[in-house]
Amino acid sequence: METRWLQPVQITTSQSGVQTVPCPFAALIFLLDDWPDMRGADYVKARSLCRAAIAGRKTPEEAREVFIRAAKEAHLMH
Repeated sequence: METRWLQPVQITTSQSGVQTVPCPFAALIFLLDDWPDMRGADYVKARSLCRAAIAGRKTPEEAREVFIRAAKEAHLMH
């Protein structure tokens, strides 16, 4: 069963505009397929925590927090 975040995350990319990311699974897909710069400490940590949340080893909200930090690091949100 997919676990959604309590509050979706809105990110903005130059290619696709505003996107809503509702859960760790969607975040992981975005991180792997559409992320503009696949570097940075928060990017790597977000990938790891999203995988852990999907597997039930971390809470979805822990993954959300790090995903937001990674998005800020990549200038996808303010």
